[in-house]
Amino acid sequence: MKISEGPAHVGCFIFFLLPMVSGMQLQVQDKHVVMDNGILQVTLSNPEGIVTGIQFQGIDNLLEVRNAEYDRGYWDLVWSKPGKKGTKGTLDRIEATNFTVIVENEEQVEVSFTRLWNSSLEGQVVPLNIDKRFIMLHGSSGFYTYAIFEHLGEWPAFNIDNIRMAFKLNKDKFHFMSIADNRQRLMPLPDDRLPGRGQVLAYPEAVLLVNPVEPEFKGEVDDKYLYSCKSQDIRVHGWICADPPVGFWQITPSIESRSAGPLKQYLASHVGPTSLALFHSVHYSGADLILRFGHSEPWKKVFGPIFIYLNSLSNEDDPLLLWEDAKQQMIFEVQSWPYDFPASKDFPQSDQRGTLHGRLLVEDRYINMDYIAANGAYVGLAPPGNAGSWQRECKGYQFWARANADGYFYIDHIRTGNYSLYAFVPGFIGDYKCDFNITIIEGSYIDIGDLVYKPPRNGPTLWEIGIPDRYAAEFYVPDPDPKYINKLYVNHTDRYRQYGLWERYAELYPDEDLIYIVNQSDYRKDWLFAQVTRKKDNQTYEGTTWQIKFELDNVNESAVYKLRLALASAHVSVLQVRINDPSTEPPLFSTGQIGKENTIARHGIYGLYWLFNVDVPGALFVKGNNNTIYLTQALSGSPFRGVMYDYIRLEGPPLPPCNSSNNT
Repeated sequence: MKISEGPAHVGCFIFFLLPMVSGMQLQVQDKHVVMDNGILQVTLSNPEGIVTGIQFQGIDNLLEVRNAEYDRGYWDLVWSKPGKKGTKGTLDRIEATNFTVIVENEEQVEVSFTRLWNSSLEGQVVPLNIDKRFIMLHGSSGFYTYAIFEHLGEWPAFNIDNIRMAFKLNKDKFHFMSIADNRQRLMPLPDDRLPGRGQVLAYPEAVLLVNPVEPEFKGEVDDKYLYSCKSQDIRVHGWICADPPVGFWQITPSIESRSAGPLKQYLASHVGPTSLALFHSVHYSGADLILRFGHSEPWKKVFGPIFIYLNSLSNEDDPLLLWEDAKQQMIFEVQSWPYDFPASKDFPQSDQRGTLHGRLLVEDRYINMDYIAANGAYVGLAPPGNAGSWQRECKGYQFWARANADGYFYIDHIRTGNYSLYAFVPGFIGDYKCDFNITIIEGSYIDIGDLVYKPPRNGPTLWEIGIPDRYAAEFYVPDPDPKYINKLYVNHTDRYRQYGLWERYAELYPDEDLIYIVNQSDYRKDWLFAQVTRKKDNQTYEGTTWQIKFELDNVNESAVYKLRLALASAHVSVLQVRINDPSTEPPLFSTGQIGKENTIARHGIYGLYWLFNVDVPGALFVKGNNNTIYLTQALSGSPFRGVMYDYIRLEGPPLPPCNSSNNT
């Protein structure tokens, strides 16, 4: 059956499921545990707690039967001992050593697979007690899973790079992937990435398909990072089997247990066919997001639950209707959060949580003398820290909401605890943090009232480049080299998701680096989305210097001007600022080495947010149109080193308060 690519039309359709049986069945065997509700059957290894089989709609196993049982459906993590450099640790597939039935009745089965740590295991496995839970409900076309990690106070230090739940599906069945309405397609086979069929490019994840099984994929680039998503958008994703029409979907009703807030980017589904639930990773952030635990540091966290949803329809219907149904199921799961059926006392139900609401306003007298409603602001609770620390926070829970057009926000289902309130507002630079912490207790309903964010501002805007929204998407993204295309992103809003865009810089600017002229250039066409290194003829790379040329009608030589540099991402970079003399040493300002986000290589348009505020003595400027700011990314040696700008603004000296609203 052919699957038509593109958004499906929503319609009425019937799912044909296996006959229902009365109640639940739980079979505990010597080597396996089987949960069966008459709709689907899930088999787990005993006592390891690996999902070895999923039977549904006449398909004996939705998972890849060619793989060993431990390599089909599993929780895993990557960990290391303290002091280890980099983000490459030891993979731990979390094979449990004990099985327990937690709940078994006509309506629900919940089982537990635990691995307890003791000092005899030091250096062999991560020093955590881990409890993996699986739940099946009567009449439900799917199953739930969650995990509880605990580090006791007297245990050794360690680091974690990655925490996830992974499913590897049957490659003969699942060929169509969907992660969004505009990001869905038939996918290559994993065989196409092997030597002889695929050619590895600049790094192992990126492969050019030179002799794929299906000729239609020839000449495309496959790379799992092409399909990454921001955390707030990873609610449902998965795969479709055309014959019989069956969908396998991973639904995440809440992102409270994911690290680093709503914008953190994670992998989702990719060639395998693989379906992932990432709770913590260092992708698009690097070592800044390594989970680091000290000796004798107590910690406990619940990851999930997530819902594995299966659906099906008749052979006559468009299989893409499975995607539409999965989105409706996702809405139902979100509305059902927090679930009332997980048996662990570590997962609080609705009446054990709290609610917070209020309004956020912005005060910027150089834009408006009145307060400005923080329309679309991200407002969140996260463990106490400094302004902006939420984007590097990994150990606790985070709860976020978007403010409406009037700045009002409502955050519900908050776990009990002590939090800081953070916010950032599209259209304004910087980060907000409430002056006081907030304690949530069971059943609390807090009206925090009006909060006011004063974004960084010293004087009137003399000129600006870009949009302060933490992304570099508004800048110019070149067409990819025709030899390295992913067809999904041709004429797509995410045109930056193409391999090799970093190599286009030397082609676009063969003789000199980028020059931007204020009031003449258009940042949508004349400012590249990333300041990358330049590839030289001998296959080496050198740093680059971009210029911003502008005119000043007047210069106050005794005053201080302010240059705001907001970065959307940085990777092993040193950004230097010089004024009107590119040879000045030392530069007026240097960031020092920043970032290990690898956003350029991973086809991203943002990573971690950086804001630098540079004092510029007025004496460095001249009256007229002979002013130039030189922005040098000084490090070389790799095509992936560089920065992405979010927004740049030059402010003049402060004006008297009565005049500030007349200048923008």
